Amino acid sequence: MVKKKDPTDFDQRLQNARNINNGSTANGNTGLPENGKAKALRLSTELIVAVAVGAGIGFLLDSWLETKPWFLVGFLLLGNAAGLWNVFRLTHGHRYKIGFKDGKIPKTKKKA
Repeated sequence: MVKKKDPTDFDQRLQNARNINNGSTANGNTGLPENGKAKALRLSTELIVAVAVGAGIGFLLDSWLETKPWFLVGFLLLGNAAGLWNVFRLTHGHRYKIGFKDGKIPKTKKKA
């Protein structure tokens, strides 16, 4: 028989993990260089790679489905949007954080 775990145990472990993660990024210790050249290289790489991946996917779909140039145009636009979104996140300090904005777990209703 499998023993059921208390859901608050998981919530507590998740909150502890988020606190550890927030502590490492709050003091700027992300392991990434923060000088001007490194930021410029990273931002340009994010944008170029996103556009290139979008173009590649669009080209392959167009070649496979013989619908040139519609998928290429569509995925180029999606690649541009993804690249600009990545640049926005990196310039506004969001990096690649996952989870809730303030790091707090929302309260859940207990079932009766």
